[in-house]
Amino acid sequence: MNTSSTQKAIVAAVLNAIIVGFSFIFVKMALTVSDPFDTLAHRFTLSFLAASLFTFPGWGRVKFGISKAAVVIPLALLYPSLYFTLQAFGLLHTTSAVAGIIQATMPIFTIILAAMFLKETTSGFQKISTLISVAGIILIFAIPGVSISSSSLWGVLLILISALSLAGYNVAARKLTRTWSPKELTYMITLFGFIFFNGLSIIKHGSAGTLNQYFTPFQEPKFIFSMIYLGVLSSLVTSFLSNYALSRMEASRVSIFGSLSTVVSILGGVLLLNEQLEWYHWTGTVMIVAGVIGVNWRKRARVQAKGEIGLD
Repeated sequence: MNTSSTQKAIVAAVLNAIIVGFSFIFVKMALTVSDPFDTLAHRFTLSFLAASLFTFPGWGRVKFGISKAAVVIPLALLYPSLYFTLQAFGLLHTTSAVAGIIQATMPIFTIILAAMFLKETTSGFQKISTLISVAGIILIFAIPGVSISSSSLWGVLLILISALSLAGYNVAARKLTRTWSPKELTYMITLFGFIFFNGLSIIKHGSAGTLNQYFTPFQEPKFIFSMIYLGVLSSLVTSFLSNYALSRMEASRVSIFGSLSTVVSILGGVLLLNEQLEWYHWTGTVMIVAGVIGVNWRKRARVQAKGEIGLD
């Protein structure tokens, strides 16, 4: 792969982390008006509408057959379906700090799964860099105080499986991008999320006899604003950026960029919510950035070395 292609993939991964980092603020805003399942349903409805009408090729323009489309279903079950569902239920039984620490293990899972199923190899330096980045995230969440007593084993297990499902998506999507374009894959993932979460929301409202309240959250301007950000930017655009990066870089490398979203969310809290930066924020941020640079610096060094000895 040429250097230009790799650089574009890195830019895509960084942009993805920035958008996801700010998304936590908008999720908090949305959840003051709606519950998690309705929020996800409306989020993916807007995402699918945007994909169909403005940004991505519509159903009739995506070139796939039924057999080819069926291949995407297991991938879509991992993300967004299982990932968001398990995360929502897990947070009911554990704290956000515990969830953040557990989610930080996702790059480690990705390295293991990528080695098993994609035969991707990582150097010792890259493994150490990944651990440094993960440790930085754990530091940020752990120092303020982690209330283990308020976390049930069930909640911890659900968050752990959600992290594993995202790692599985990274690995499976990396393999699928060999036969699917990033746009095709993103469109199908978005369509599946639209069907899955709207189905859950309708079943929930139907059993409670509250179908007339399905669109009630849109009466609040802050919910509309949040859904535009979450649906268009933090679902559709991030999915495309992630799939684009996975089509050009190893899954283990792409996953480590997700650590940067923690840094962005901290900066967003400072800039938009007037939150204070503590020493552990600074320390954790340096560790995260150093880990991301370490994972990619080693790879870049090898590419340059190959170029010097005339290897393609």
